[in-house]
Amino acid sequence: MGASDSKLIFKKGIFRLSEERHIPADDAYWTSFWELPESSEDIFSLFSAADVRRTRDNALENLETLILAVTSRLFILRHHPSFPEPELAPEREALNCIRVLTRVLPYLYEKEQLHPWEERFFWGQRRKRTRKSSIASEVLFDGVQDGRTRVPAEEYEDARPLAEELIDTLIDLLFFSDLTVPRQPQGRPKVSYAIWQSGVGCNASIPTTKEYESNRCEILRLLLTLAGQSMYMTPSALPTEGTRALTHICTCPDKQAVLSVLCSLLNTTLKYNPASWRVPYNTLVFKDPKQILITYTLQFLLVTVLYPIPEQPSVATPKNFYRHFLGRLHRPQDFQFIVDGMTRILNQPLQANASYLPGTQSSVRFAPEIIMLFWEITQCNKRFRSFIIDTERAHDFVILILFYALEYKGDASKQGVVRMCAFLLQTLSVEKNFGLNLNKTFEAQDTLPPAIRIVGFRGTYADFLIQSIYILITKSQGKLTAIYPALVAVINNISAYLDGLSAATCIKIMQLFNSMSSPSFLMANETNHDLLQSLLEAMNAIIEHKYQKNPEFVFAILKNRKRFEALRSFTLESGQEEIERRNRRRKETAASNDALESGSTRSSVESLRSPTTPLSRVPTLNEVPEEDGTFAIGDDDDDSDDEERPTPAPSSPSENPSRASSVAGQVEDEVPRQLRGMSEKARGKMPAGAQTFSRQNSITSLGSPTATSQSQVGGFEPSAQWIESWLPELPLHTTLTLIQQLTALIPRQTTSPDTVMPAALHNIQEVKLVGVDPSPIRVQSFEWSPMALGWYESLLWGFIFASEMQVAKGTVGIWNGTSIKLFRVQETAAQGPSLTSPRGAVDAVGSNIVSRIGAINLRGVPVPTSGTVPALPTGGTQTAPPRG
Repeated sequence: MGASDSKLIFKKGIFRLSEERHIPADDAYWTSFWELPESSEDIFSLFSAADVRRTRDNALENLETLILAVTSRLFILRHHPSFPEPELAPEREALNCIRVLTRVLPYLYEKEQLHPWEERFFWGQRRKRTRKSSIASEVLFDGVQDGRTRVPAEEYEDARPLAEELIDTLIDLLFFSDLTVPRQPQGRPKVSYAIWQSGVGCNASIPTTKEYESNRCEILRLLLTLAGQSMYMTPSALPTEGTRALTHICTCPDKQAVLSVLCSLLNTTLKYNPASWRVPYNTLVFKDPKQILITYTLQFLLVTVLYPIPEQPSVATPKNFYRHFLGRLHRPQDFQFIVDGMTRILNQPLQANASYLPGTQSSVRFAPEIIMLFWEITQCNKRFRSFIIDTERAHDFVILILFYALEYKGDASKQGVVRMCAFLLQTLSVEKNFGLNLNKTFEAQDTLPPAIRIVGFRGTYADFLIQSIYILITKSQGKLTAIYPALVAVINNISAYLDGLSAATCIKIMQLFNSMSSPSFLMANETNHDLLQSLLEAMNAIIEHKYQKNPEFVFAILKNRKRFEALRSFTLESGQEEIERRNRRRKETAASNDALESGSTRSSVESLRSPTTPLSRVPTLNEVPEEDGTFAIGDDDDDSDDEERPTPAPSSPSENPSRASSVAGQVEDEVPRQLRGMSEKARGKMPAGAQTFSRQNSITSLGSPTATSQSQVGGFEPSAQWIESWLPELPLHTTLTLIQQLTALIPRQTTSPDTVMPAALHNIQEVKLVGVDPSPIRVQSFEWSPMALGWYESLLWGFIFASEMQVAKGTVGIWNGTSIKLFRVQETAAQGPSLTSPRGAVDAVGSNIVSRIGAINLRGVPVPTSGTVPALPTGGTQTAPPRG
């Protein structure tokens, strides 16, 4: 639409759509929607959101007719023998039909009152014109029976629901001759299902052009729009109700179609090479069509693979065939291709750190989505999990995953990525060989970026992993409480295989134990003792299975023996006395510390919100001083807030409501639930094909959506009966037996110095423990609940929403300005011009940070929302969890 007069004609037609009621079905007016526009920008800029909503609210019948017109035209073109010949059946008309649907559909999905109409219109049975009747008649499209031209009833036939035919047509168009793949020889079918790129399932790439890739983008964008109905559902409803479009796509019985789509998406994504960019400022060149194609292929791949098929009563739940076939991959060369592709993308920031150009790490393209893809494959494909562990590629991924977790730990907008990293590590840690291979010496520590480097580190990959977990727990500003169980589970799962833990690692484990066994931590929440129990189980596994190999660890236990002995005699009264004693000591030093603390940087973690008095303080998981004082927690030089908010007595009401006090709170804090450890023998008896992390197709069977591990509404008050319910179950026998025997055999003075003496280590190794027998090695995994799936799906759609805002710079995003329910969208102020965002149309969009489900408000005050996709340099929205 090059000329301004044709733009004016099209815009006048848009006004007519909402102002004139019941435009006839056979009016030539409808052809303007596929004949006049010349680009996606034409349709998105001239057919404004206000135009769509006005037509929807004032003349819904015209919107119906428009949808029938463009879908019918699209179907006719797809079956036209000359398509996409420019004169007889031009591809531009098909693309305009696709663009109109992409523009209109989100505004239908956003209005809840239209759901019954949408279900009936798109998914109800219908009758449409026969092909013979359609060709003979001048009516412009099928499916309307009230047009001026009447056709005999026998010239109609039963047809599949409109949405099904549309989706199947779009899948066909992804592989259509001379539209998205090379022209097929005469006489061959127009739809070839040829995999786009070499890689999984294909050894040779098909020729491609910029036009083919641009057309693939348009089609994938509409498929994502259809699937994007998910964004207009709440996180609690989405996993159980699902969306009809995604259910139809993922349960497609055509194996060839599913495999062609799956392999095309996977191969196109993983052949992306960020190093091909000579200038690292990706935001300057994001309009590159190759990068936009990869954006859509990766997103549609994740949407299909991740989608849980909702259960229907009394009906067998079909498989998600995209996830099923991804889980059936088994060729080593396919796994090697996948690993290489993901590593190439995830390595971007590590390479950028070596650059002298400022800001080269500001925008890491696709890293959160690739982490999600990696987690999905490790969950659904046990052979892939074994491949990366047995080939020791897991070492590379451990370092990469730890980098993103540590880099993002303090960023409220990226807490969802950190959560994924924690559960990904837990997924890997269930494999025995993962723990065994971690004993390899880590020699490349000095080459790591500053964000992940540990000063003075010497040790194995296991040492690096455990010390990094310690940093995540103690230095994350209280944002990661939801994944403490997963992080401790990682230590638990690898503990029975660890050799030669370094002194620094052993000290970190002891500091975690000191913190988690303190009264202020144990009595702050009804489930905190589970963390302590998990850590004790890990310590027991080291002693029972690797005692001779870990004298430094045994030495650390002996130095902290009073902590273990005091825990055995823990009572409600002794816990409250210890908390009060510590509060008095903190108050006494508050005056002298105030001046320093007011400007200090907080180094501790507020692990959970305080359950008691209005001046209550959140317990911290600080670096615990190596003193002999029982149950000490935190340093004396914490910031002034610690003195002003003493740890309260448990008899007072909480100033903060429980985190489970609203649906929103539950969704924000919900992550996959930890399962009690299962022995390797028990795992070996599981049915063949049973997968530890399989969501299967059932979600309602995974537990009530309201089941959480958080305190009940109104706060938590510890009681003597509550302590008696878990204290006797703490696995203290192994450590207490070790302490009892070693203190009798080894002189006390050899365990008192801060630096261990070689003679002491030798003496420890010489001791043969009596009464400490190896218990079965247990593996701690997790399961998905519907609420956790709601968090996870909303995390993915947050990525997609944010990415669309980048792709659509200068135009209008698909979902921008619509009433999204899956997360909260907030407008932010526009920023001034910059190198990457010059003044112009982009400035009107503003600056964007997409915050995902996962915010954890621990202190009852407004904080930035968490669990989000990376911050965007320009745009105009902020997404956050929905309100309760």
